[in-house]
Amino acid sequence: MEYALYVIFGIVGAIVGYLVRKVIGEAKITSAEAEAERILQEASRDADTKQREILLEARDAAQKIRDEVDKEVRERRQEVQRLERRLISKEESLDRRQEMLTQREESLSKREKELLEKEKLLEKMQEECMQELERISGLSTEEAQDLILQEVRETLKEETARIIRDAQAEAKEKADEEARNIIALAIQRCAADHVAENTVSVVELPSEEMKGRIIGREGRNIRTLETLTGIELIIDDTPEAVILSGFDPVRREVARLALERLVADGRIHPARIEEMVERAEKDVATMIKQEGERAALQLGIHNLHPELIKLLGRLKFRTSYGQNVLQHSIEVAQLAANMAAEIGANVNVAKRAGLLHDIGKAVDHEVEGSHVAIGVNLLKKYRESNEVIKAVEAHHGDVEPQSVEAFLVAAADAISAARPGARRETLEMYLKRLEKLEEIANSFEGVEKAYAIQAGREIRIMVKPEHIDDLGSVTLARDIAQRIEKELEYPGQIKVTVIRETRAVGFAK
Repeated sequence: MEYALYVIFGIVGAIVGYLVRKVIGEAKITSAEAEAERILQEASRDADTKQREILLEARDAAQKIRDEVDKEVRERRQEVQRLERRLISKEESLDRRQEMLTQREESLSKREKELLEKEKLLEKMQEECMQELERISGLSTEEAQDLILQEVRETLKEETARIIRDAQAEAKEKADEEARNIIALAIQRCAADHVAENTVSVVELPSEEMKGRIIGREGRNIRTLETLTGIELIIDDTPEAVILSGFDPVRREVARLALERLVADGRIHPARIEEMVERAEKDVATMIKQEGERAALQLGIHNLHPELIKLLGRLKFRTSYGQNVLQHSIEVAQLAANMAAEIGANVNVAKRAGLLHDIGKAVDHEVEGSHVAIGVNLLKKYRESNEVIKAVEAHHGDVEPQSVEAFLVAAADAISAARPGARRETLEMYLKRLEKLEEIANSFEGVEKAYAIQAGREIRIMVKPEHIDDLGSVTLARDIAQRIEKELEYPGQIKVTVIRETRAVGFAK
C-alpha cells in the first residue's frame, strides 16, 4: 500500500513539475520574442541612418570627382590652345623660309647662267690663245705636251736617283752604326763556341776480329742490328772502325750506343742485340728530354709543351753545315733576346722564337716540306703564341716580317750562321753561289763584267759608261742587291759595288 502511494505521489509530482516548467518556458519565450522585436526595430532605425550617411558621402565624392575632371578639362583645353598657337607660329616661320629659299634659288640660277656664259667666253679665249701659241711655236698641242712630259721625266729621273743616293747614304750611315753597336754587344754577351761539330758517326773497334763478330754467322747479327735501328752499318776497309749511315740522327745515336755497348760487352748475338737496342732507345729518349729541358732552363723559358721539349732535345743530334742545330737555336735565342733588350722590343717573344725557329728540323726527314713550314705547323699544333709563330715563319724571308721580334730572329739566325767557324760549306755549293752571283749581275743591261770576290761576300760590277751614268749606277746597285736577296740563300750579307769609269785619251804629235 505504501509502495502504491509512493508511485502516485511520484506521478503527481512529475505532472506538477511539467506544468510548472511549461508555464515558465512560455513566459521566457514571450519575453524573448518581445526582446527580438525591440532589437529588429532598433536595427531598422540604425540601417536607415547608415544609408543616409552613405548616400551623403557618395554625393560628396561624386562632386569632388566632377570638380577634378572639370579642372583637368580646362587645363587640357589651355594646352591645346598653346599648341595651336605654336603650330601657327611655326607655319608662318616655314612660309618665310620657303620664300627666302625660293629667292635664293632664283639668285643661284641667275648666277649659274652668268658663270656658264663666262665659261663659254673663257673656253673661246683659251682656244684662241692655243691657236696663237701653236702659230708662234710651230708645234701642235700634242707635240708640246710630249715635249713637256719628256723634260719632266728626265728631271724626275735625275732627281729620283739623287734623292735615292742621298737617302741611302744617310740611312745606311746611321743604320750601320747603330746596328754594329747592337750586334757587337749581343755577340759579346753571347760568346758562343766557334768550332763546328763533326757529323760522322763512327764506332771504334778494339780489333779487326770484332768486325766478323758484328757481322755474325751468315750476317745475322748485322741484319738484326740494321733492322732494329733502321741504320746501315758500313764495314769496309777502314781499320778498326764501323761507320753508321742513316738520315735519322736519333736512330743513328741509338745504333751507336747499342753497338758500343755490344763491343764492350763482347757477347754479340740477336737476343743480346735486341736487349742493347732497347736499352739504348730508353737512354736516348731520356737524353732527348734532358737536353730539351736543359736548353729551356738555360734560357729561362717556361711553359713549353712537353712535345716541344722532346723535339728540342732531338735537335741535339741534328746538324746543319756541320753546326749543331740545338746549340745554334740556343745561340739565336740569346742573340735575339740581347738585341731586343737593347732596342726595347719584347725580350720573351724574341727569345722564345729564337729557340724554336728551327724546330721543324727535328722531323724534316720524316715530314714533307721545308723546315720552316713544318716548324710553323708544329707550333700551331702545340698552341704557341701568334707572335712567336709569325717570327718563326719569317726567319728565312718566306713571308714578310710583321713585327720587330721577327726581324731580330732573322738577324740573329744570320749572325749565328755567318760567324767564323760556325758552318762548313762544300766546294760545289760555294762555286755555284759565286757563279750565280756573277750571272745575276751580268743579266742587267749596261753591265760589262762582274767579279765575285772575298769568298762571295762582295761582287764588283764594271758598267759601260756610255750606257749608265753616275746616278744610274746608284739605281743599278740597289736593283742587283734586291735581286740577289730574292734569288740566293747565303749567310751574312753581300756587298754590291758598281764601278763606272770614263777615260779620255789624246795623242800629241
